[in-house]
Amino acid sequence: MYKRTKTDELNLAEAESCPSTSLKVEHFTLHLKDHLDLGKVRRLVTARQLSSSLRRVRAFCLLILLLATQARPTVAAPRQRDYSAPAYRLSLQDEALLEDISRRSFRFFWENADAYTGLVRDRARTDGSTLDENHRNVASIASTGFGLTALCIAAEHRWVEPSEARERVRRTLRFFAEELPHKKGWYYHFLNMQTGARVWGSELSSIDTTLLLGGVLTARQYFRADKEIYRLATKIYERVDFPWMLNGHSTRLSMGWYPETGFIKSRWDTYSEHTMLYLLAIGSPTHPLMPRAWYDWYRDWNTYKGYRFLGHAPLFTHQYSQAWVDFRNRREDKPPYVDYFENSIIATRAHREFCIDLAPEFPSYSENIWGITASDSARRDSETGYVAWGGPPRHPAIDGTVVPCAAGGSLMFTPDISMPALRTMYEKFGDRIYGRYGFTDAFNPNTGWVNRDVIGIDVGITLLSAENLRTGNVWYYFMRNQEIPHAMQLIGLNKVSPPTRRRAARSKRVRSVLSVRPRHYNAHVNFNNFK
Repeated sequence: MYKRTKTDELNLAEAESCPSTSLKVEHFTLHLKDHLDLGKVRRLVTARQLSSSLRRVRAFCLLILLLATQARPTVAAPRQRDYSAPAYRLSLQDEALLEDISRRSFRFFWENADAYTGLVRDRARTDGSTLDENHRNVASIASTGFGLTALCIAAEHRWVEPSEARERVRRTLRFFAEELPHKKGWYYHFLNMQTGARVWGSELSSIDTTLLLGGVLTARQYFRADKEIYRLATKIYERVDFPWMLNGHSTRLSMGWYPETGFIKSRWDTYSEHTMLYLLAIGSPTHPLMPRAWYDWYRDWNTYKGYRFLGHAPLFTHQYSQAWVDFRNRREDKPPYVDYFENSIIATRAHREFCIDLAPEFPSYSENIWGITASDSARRDSETGYVAWGGPPRHPAIDGTVVPCAAGGSLMFTPDISMPALRTMYEKFGDRIYGRYGFTDAFNPNTGWVNRDVIGIDVGITLLSAENLRTGNVWYYFMRNQEIPHAMQLIGLNKVSPPTRRRAARSKRVRSVLSVRPRHYNAHVNFNNFK
């Protein structure tokens, strides 16, 4: 006699919770198809324990099973609500502000990179003044990854001469490929920007090496005609030993390694900013992970005021990988059929709603003043320091601080709410929070506190997201690295048709989230040359 397993019980319970009979059939059918023994499946359908609602659809399920014995078709994922923005057209004022933010953001990477190593400072003063001695020469490999991408953006816009950008990319890649110490292709998180020596006792970081590779591989394609750049970038990527970072696990990568104590016990085992890490690992031509590693980390669903999305961590976790990886109109072909681009849209909208709901406690939050993600805090030099705060759910340290890159990093997802937020911050507080490198990292409009610093990764995510909104160029060049589409194919991140409304809006939008081809942007407003 066939006995139901615990998995069967969970699937039956989940099917029973579906709001309509048609969804019950669809969900239950997906479960039946997972059984290779069709005889067992038929006995499962006739089990006495099935609820009355499932008995009513038994005949339909059996019909589907008969069809499956002839040919096993792919079952389409259930339709989801379209959370994308209504047709949103950037105004001339929007374009002008984005041009200025982008050029100031690029200025950070141009002025804060070492001339020889190419390493980019972790942070700088918002007004460009000299940093304190403890931070002055500290670079971050993640900031350098954003910086390499920024050089490609600047060359395309002619903010600097393309030959100058190409030479700086070449020097940076040469240093990483041939001089900078590494272990199995992985690099230390924080380095002396002049020598490349490890600082602050930092770890070999799997995620920060990933963000570096985002820039390395973007440059490989943007400057693909340069044989040395292509060779160096390929060398840096192909020597990364992804299986080594598993530290004995079959699928879950460690967050890093210390020479003093070994591997960090924490792993990338729950939805976070690591999706590009796993794509790079699965697509690696030299040290790949098995495709099933993609489905082995936990999908932690979050709900807030009618929004349902993956992730309980700050907003940057939805932004970093997608600054390079083009997840648009792709969905997993296995349950729960996640569309990661749409998931980030939903997460951003839920986060804005969360901030608005904090207004009774922190009155400065509003529909156009919102955004909390990892940043400095008012007590950075004493107790709290750098805080990985966000919500929902609420982080206990939230004190009314606004982090501009929360909205800036989601420009590529939600221009209809992110652009008004940046414009309102600029118009209302610009004289205090907007400087040489764009928006300060964080400020508190309730108390008047303004951070003195900008942080490279936060400047970078704003720049890359703005560029993807305006041109799609970062997506375009990164996705030309065939290892990434190949990884997507292996794991079943398949292309799906966009919603009809988005197709209809295509001709009306200003090359935002549907743009797929590169172009040179001609600004509507002339800005002073900042060289």
